[in-house]
Amino acid sequence: MSLRRTALKLLPTLCLCVTLVACGSGESRVVQGNRNGILHYGNGTEPQGLDPHIVTGLPESHIVRALFEGLAVKNPFTLEPEPGVAQSWDISEDGRTVTFHLNPQARWSNGDTMTAHDYVWSWQRALNPAMGNQYAYMLYPIENAEAFATGKLQDFAEVGVKALDKHTLQVQLVTATPYFIQLMDHYSTFAVHRPTIEKFGQATDRFTPWTRVENIVGNGAFTLKEWKLNRRIRVEKSGTYWDRDRVKLNGVVFYPTENISSEERMFRVGQLHYTQTIPLDKIPVYRAMENSPYVNAPYLGTYYYLLNINEAPLQDVRVRRALSLAIDRERLNNTVLHAANVPAYGITPPGTLGYQPPKLFGHDVAAARQLLAEAGFPDGEGWPGLELTYNTSESHRKIAVALQQMWKDALNIEVTLSNQEWKVYLDSVDQMNFQMARRGWIGDYVDPNNFLDLFLCDGGNNNTGFCDPQYDDMITRQAPRAKSREERYAIFYAAETLLMEQMPFIPIYTYTSNHLIHPSVRDMPSNLMDSLNLKYVWLDQNWEGAQ
Repeated sequence: MSLRRTALKLLPTLCLCVTLVACGSGESRVVQGNRNGILHYGNGTEPQGLDPHIVTGLPESHIVRALFEGLAVKNPFTLEPEPGVAQSWDISEDGRTVTFHLNPQARWSNGDTMTAHDYVWSWQRALNPAMGNQYAYMLYPIENAEAFATGKLQDFAEVGVKALDKHTLQVQLVTATPYFIQLMDHYSTFAVHRPTIEKFGQATDRFTPWTRVENIVGNGAFTLKEWKLNRRIRVEKSGTYWDRDRVKLNGVVFYPTENISSEERMFRVGQLHYTQTIPLDKIPVYRAMENSPYVNAPYLGTYYYLLNINEAPLQDVRVRRALSLAIDRERLNNTVLHAANVPAYGITPPGTLGYQPPKLFGHDVAAARQLLAEAGFPDGEGWPGLELTYNTSESHRKIAVALQQMWKDALNIEVTLSNQEWKVYLDSVDQMNFQMARRGWIGDYVDPNNFLDLFLCDGGNNNTGFCDPQYDDMITRQAPRAKSREERYAIFYAAETLLMEQMPFIPIYTYTSNHLIHPSVRDMPSNLMDSLNLKYVWLDQNWEGAQ
């Protein structure tokens, strides 16, 4: 919950001093961390798990990408792919064959050598329908991957991935895929250690003990040393990682910080180097500071409300459109959000690799009322009620309350709010046990396709009930075969127009990243994907405020 007004008055003068040492005696975690090379990181929520082929959330991804590494990784300054497990790769002239050359020094954390066979087995696991991997579609650019993942093909040998030898992995694509190398940094494409997984069950068993501290085997820059539920997860620098000489941190402690006001207080008294976000009410305070630790930057993501279009009254597109038209996004951003974000009218963030999404609507109360009346609810009469589900967060609650009031004022309808803990919320969304639900999507790679493929029929992250074969054809067949970027973007524009006419979700705003970052943290740059590469990060123990 928010700090009281009196506490806000104290922020600029007392506890928000730039030294950020603990209020009281003793040495803060930040000062100790700077000296010992331990980063204290606010991570948002308690992770759902650590299996790369199961998890779906950002809190999980930060830890998984510390413990595992893909064939390629993102440079945090440029977002360009650079060598990970693969020391190099070749792409054929037609763009359909990608050959990865694995680094002979790449090791699992138990010392085993990493091989191309690890990827063949791991991708078979990730695509196996029994795995229930919601990100299986990340591998669909591979020939026959979708057919195998949907049960239409039984023999994985027909999928376009082969180990030519111990250190050479060849991948055959359906068509040239400009963002394919970027996908290799997404955790759903990571290799997992077969002997460890099979020690605790079948390959596709979910949430087995293989990810516990005493069992897990990864291949990343860090290894898991401690997991205290709802308290902390601690990782230490790996002694087997192929590029360990570049890793400057000795460890990272990830804290579940679902209560963002508590997270901000932890930062203020020197318990955290980094916060996952910042309470909305504190943005003006931090903006006003000289040498502020507040960092706001463009972010490739969209905040929206999922609509379960199988549930009354949302099965009527007129109701869905009325709800969207009744929202004054500009006012929401300028008041509740303190102008920290950008109003959104589609799923794709504007300017994603030069793509501009359609804008088919704005704030139009008269049109919203007319649509609702046409749907059988004039001035809200006969309204059956509607529930909005959101995961625990003061910011999500404030946004929900603001929209609840807008719908009441504009349409004379009641929308009730349901707050759920992160894991319960994820299950509710996955099972489509909701009417309307808060959702955010952050780009996994820099391309409009990453947002538009969310709403494919039976897509693992669709969760709306929306399915349009014409839309699927444009995204999965027409766009990949386009002969130019202009032609591809024209297809995307037509597809997103169709999507927004049907409105299986309500876009709210385009994200920006909002963090508090201690000035001793080095080489953790802002970037469009808010991508964290811990291999680059280091702490300046000689920072002038550390004494």
